[in-house]
Amino acid sequence: MNAIPVINVFEQPCNSQFEAQDWQILAQHWFPVARIQDVSTTPQRVTLLDVNMALYQTESGSIHLVRDLCPHRGVPLTKGWVKGEHIVCPYHGLEYNQHGKCTKIPAQPDLTKISDRFSLTTFPVVEKYGLVWTSLFGRDPNKANFPLMDTWDSEQHQAILPPFVDIAGSSGRQLEGFIDVAHFAFVHHNSFANAENPVVPRYSTERTRYGLHTEYVSNVSNYPHGLQHLAPPDFLWKRVFNVYPPFAAILTVHFPKEGILKILNACCPVSHNKTRLFVPLTRNFDTTGDLQAVYDFNAQIFAEDQDLVESQKPEELPLDISMEAHFEADRSSTLYRRLLAEMGLSKRYVV
Repeated sequence: MNAIPVINVFEQPCNSQFEAQDWQILAQHWFPVARIQDVSTTPQRVTLLDVNMALYQTESGSIHLVRDLCPHRGVPLTKGWVKGEHIVCPYHGLEYNQHGKCTKIPAQPDLTKISDRFSLTTFPVVEKYGLVWTSLFGRDPNKANFPLMDTWDSEQHQAILPPFVDIAGSSGRQLEGFIDVAHFAFVHHNSFANAENPVVPRYSTERTRYGLHTEYVSNVSNYPHGLQHLAPPDFLWKRVFNVYPPFAAILTVHFPKEGILKILNACCPVSHNKTRLFVPLTRNFDTTGDLQAVYDFNAQIFAEDQDLVESQKPEELPLDISMEAHFEADRSSTLYRRLLAEMGLSKRYVV
């Protein structure tokens, strides 16, 4: 990680529906905002916690994130262009270097000292798991709670990065759904689960220094329905969830013949009840198989979840445990809610 910590002092956008307390807490954390492969020298807008940013790559290949706003007359920099290592405002041609400093005002070419007021708000960039990560308040990346996906750069594992998914629902609700093992038979019976096999065996969940760890063993196969015959009779499937609050989790699925599938569920809380979901994954089996089939299966799974997440009420994830009913199989999700509450997020938690 080569990110330079940046301390930004801007305030929560006036149009934001986050609780002020929640916004201030979440702005300190790191979230993915784009796939590295989608970044180019054409500036594009990405949004995190209602803050619009311009994401671009300079001609040398370095990736930068700045607030999508020229301080001169408030024009979005995503309407501009990259020139060498600079980004150029389309309104008056002001040029800004990689540190956000204005280096040229074409209307006054002889100006030798440009005021610091002509400076962009910059955000640090960390490239991990094929994604661009940032923190609004520039928290030190070496102290951040990044998920640990140790197979991403392994020669024995194939790294795959499907397209992102935009969800009209909260990041907390989406993440909780990802670690919920009781919904398989009812939500995913068309993709991999069995509607006649809804029983959830008792499983263990524990706190860790990074969040929580859950191990769940059942006879529910993880193969798509068309490949169920590949599972040996009586094979027990072990699923391990590692949750990194606020909005990241890694699912490790143990397949037959020592196969390992790891799925990173990484949410970008774009806005109130709007999430951009990134799902990097790795596997050490079928590494020469059809990638489109992986993309399609991944899309099917998350589409099945998305329909439910977008319809949940209340839309935000209630951190007051008494607000909703719970049963034994909810032990992971109730601990997750407690962890978010302990971070200082409000009990009504508008996200």
